Amino acid sequence: MDIYEVIRTRKSVRDWTEKEVPEEILNRVLEAGRLAPSARNRQEWRFVVVQCSKTKKKLVEACRGQKFVGEAPVVIACCAKTDNHIMSCGQPCYTIDVSIAIDHMSLAATAEGLGSCWIGAFYEDQVKSILNIPDEIRVVELLVLGYSPDMSVVEKDRLPLKELVHYEQW
Repeated sequence: MDIYEVIRTRKSVRDWTEKEVPEEILNRVLEAGRLAPSARNRQEWRFVVVQCSKTKKKLVEACRGQKFVGEAPVVIACCAKTDNHIMSCGQPCYTIDVSIAIDHMSLAATAEGLGSCWIGAFYEDQVKSILNIPDEIRVVELLVLGYSPDMSVVEKDRLPLKELVHYEQW
């Protein structure tokens, strides 16, 4: 698949088969996250990979009861080991940098024939407790991965470019 096909076909998946994700595919997805750009090459991202069904079931409640989290073959807690550096534009770099890494991983997952879904509805303190994540580490998002019984392409409902893009000035 070329990159444009990957972008076009990536979708949020919440239904999984029981097929496990092979280690070599998981490692390629994680490598895509590792290779993401980051502000001043800080590379603040850290990943906790969860495949144990008991641990994933505990994460369901931490994710506000979203059952599909516990059913996914892989849950990745996408974290930041950060000093809370604020870029000159006023944005904290760790949230942006971890998000870029997650996007790289979700696109790599699509290229590998996997489904994925970003999880932003969770209680950080509970996730940290379940996964024994140190207090100074931030959990930015969770990413679930696996094989979906339905990998059909879904037409995306997106605003047209003419409503989004301005040239030279607003």
